Amino acid sequence: MTEADSSSALESLLLTRPLSDPELMAASGTVPDYAVLPDVSVLKIGGQSLIDRGRVAVYPLVQELAAIKRSHKILIGTGGGTRARHVYALAAELGLPTGVLTGVGAAVAAQNAQMLGSLMARHGVPVVGGGAFDAVALYLAECGAAIFSGMPSYDMWQPVPAEGVIPPYRTDAGCYLVAEVYGARQMIFVKDEDGLYTANPKTDPSAELIERITIDELIGLDLPDLIIERPVLELMRHARHVKSVQVINGLRPGLISRALRGEHVGTIIATA
Repeated sequence: MTEADSSSALESLLLTRPLSDPELMAASGTVPDYAVLPDVSVLKIGGQSLIDRGRVAVYPLVQELAAIKRSHKILIGTGGGTRARHVYALAAELGLPTGVLTGVGAAVAAQNAQMLGSLMARHGVPVVGGGAFDAVALYLAECGAAIFSGMPSYDMWQPVPAEGVIPPYRTDAGCYLVAEVYGARQMIFVKDEDGLYTANPKTDPSAELIERITIDELIGLDLPDLIIERPVLELMRHARHVKSVQVINGLRPGLISRALRGEHVGTIIATA
């Protein structure tokens, strides 16, 4: 079946079937998925990992990102960090629902984006959000980079978790979704560890670094602690563009640049 035939069949199904129809859903998957920004890399800058450390961690990061954008187009997402955890604790104690926790957590990630944006303003890097995302291609063409809050904009529509009230889709998931939806070149999580370990290396000296692992292998290990949010693994199962991510240590100068050049400098988590 040609691309034109696939489009015609899909149009016919859309006009005659409910949107939940299995044949319609299958047909929608046969139409080629257009990569919007295939030459752009998405970086997630950890809130607790880096921004919460203040000047000693953030200033070198700003300088490296400013240099990187001369040769790479980058979308920079920010996490919430410790302040988001504090506000989650307070909101949960007050008995507030998951949707409300999503909103207050998003506010903290947005504050981090604004602070990072202010530091990078002299390098011409803007902060984008909401409707401003429509102009992100222009910003990237003009200055090579843009900053956004990593919290996905589910707001009150955040999926309710199986247990507790903490929003399951937070800034790791939000940054990954941006990379996948835009068909980005790669997704890099910039943390404060060398990658994924068998346990938390901050509390367990016997923890071993895992340099490469598949989604199924990682889920099968059922590790008590992961360096990225667990929902990212499920999102990757259905990926059409970003089928691997790399987790690197942003406290080590130059690793972001090396990862953007395609080097394996942390942990690679792949669909297969």
